[in-house]
Amino acid sequence: MSHVTYRIVQHDGGWAYQLGGTFSETYPSHDLARAGAVAASREQRVPDQTAMIEFEDSAGNWVTERADGHDRPLTDVTG
Repeated sequence: MSHVTYRIVQHDGGWAYQLGGTFSETYPSHDLARAGAVAASREQRVPDQTAMIEFEDSAGNWVTERADGHDRPLTDVTG
């Protein structure tokens, strides 16, 4: 099972949560950014339906694969 960590960071004059190289919207306070990250992390753990997904990989190739809707990551929030 994979593990995902949302990090609370300063961003664009406020606070945001970051996952990998992606930032959330900017929040005016650390507490609001943390609340947003906690909500996002909870949503990510909710099982969904199994489906076929298509995405572009880092080399620019399109990939189609089966996404198991019950294979959800462990999540946490730091910062």
